[in-house]
Order: sequence, then C-alpha cells, then structure tokens
Amino acid sequence: MFWWHREVCPGIRVAFTDTGAGNLAFHVGGDPEQVRRNRAQLELQLGTGGRRLQFMDQVHGSEVAEVAEGEFATGAGPTADAMISADMPLAVMVADCVPVVLLGWTADGAPLTAVAHAGRPGVAGRVVPKTVALMRLRGAEGIRAWLGPSVCGECYEVPQALRAEVAAVAPASYATTRWRTPALDLPAAVLSQLAALGVEAERIPACTLEEPALFSHRRDGHSGLAGRFAGVICAGE
Repeated sequence: MFWWHREVCPGIRVAFTDTGAGNLAFHVGGDPEQVRRNRAQLELQLGTGGRRLQFMDQVHGSEVAEVAEGEFATGAGPTADAMISADMPLAVMVADCVPVVLLGWTADGAPLTAVAHAGRPGVAGRVVPKTVALMRLRGAEGIRAWLGPSVCGECYEVPQALRAEVAAVAPASYATTRWRTPALDLPAAVLSQLAALGVEAERIPACTLEEPALFSHRRDGHSGLAGRFAGVICAGE
C-alpha cells in the first residue's frame, strides 16, 4: 500500500503509495469503479476520518489552486498541478514525475498543506516555487517538503535541445544517463528550487523506472499497465 508513510508531526501524515495501493487515476487503467475502490481503501489506511482525499486534474502546467472542504463534488477537483489547503487531505498523482508534499504553519499554529506535480513542464514553469510563494502569502511559515519517488537523472533520457531548454531555467536539472546521453534530473531541480527558497526538503529514494513496485509511464505506458501512484498529506480531522 505505502512505499513510504510517516507521521511527520502529531496528527499529520505524509505518504507515498506503491503498486499495492492500485491505480489511483481515472484517466488510465480503464476501470473507474476499481479506482474508486482503490481511493477509498487509501483513505481508510491513511486515516482521513471519513474525509475524501482531494485530487486534481493535472495538465503538466504550473497553476496552483486553493481548495477547501466541500468546494468540489465527489470525484471532481481543480484543473491545476498544485494545491494548497487549510482543511483538506490532499493527493498528487505521478508515474515518473516528482510528487511534492509540503507543510507549513500559520501564525495561530494551524497547518497549511500543499501538493505539487513536478514533471518537466512543471519544473521549467516553477510550479513548486509558485506553491511555496502562495503558501507564504497565506501566512505559512516553517515550510517543509517531501519529494516522493520519481524517475532519476540517470534514467530520464531526453533530446539534447530539451535538456538545454530546461536547464536554462533550472540548472540543477542538467544530467547525463548512465549510458552517456542527455538527461534531466527533476528531483535535483526541485531540491535546488526549494533550497533557494529556504525550504527544508527530504527526498524519498527510488527510481520509478527501475522499481517494479512503483508505476512508471516510461517503463509501462506502451503496455497499458502504467497506473498512477500518489503522494498524500492528511492533517488531522
């Protein structure tokens, strides 16, 4: 069910699922009822207190949405690649991109949580720095971040021109595969962006392309077996 799961502070849990949790995305897999069952089981295991995890319609952009309890109908969510909330359990889906979970605290001691989907366009579009900026605008301090499993810099091969384009705005993304071809290191880029903002971050190790217990679009997309796993955060009831 969980690749990594921790109560990061009292009452607040961060987790990244694995293939044992099943596919969590409606746009792949072809069985929406199974996706609903998978999501319900995840909520039960995470301990959301009967609240629904808030997912989003991810489009490989850099839009950051604010969400609140009761705002969206069941199964719906904002069209965005990041969300912040003061009262909702949040989820971000990936299958090679970097899932980022963030936690900050307002002046009155209340948690403000966020998730972000940092693929190549999101890294270039600075979706994670934009998320941090909005959290701070809403009063969050002491922000911490967790990066879940993603494709590593030694496996994410891209054309040379694309590497140059992304590295021009995110220099830490510049990488080379282990077979000496151009690549992008998205986790390194996100960590660099967070460090520049003074945000403490922890990366949960694993390369999705190399680890069969994690979904990978690059590895399995052609076969139709590449579901989506999730990074989630739940702050109490």
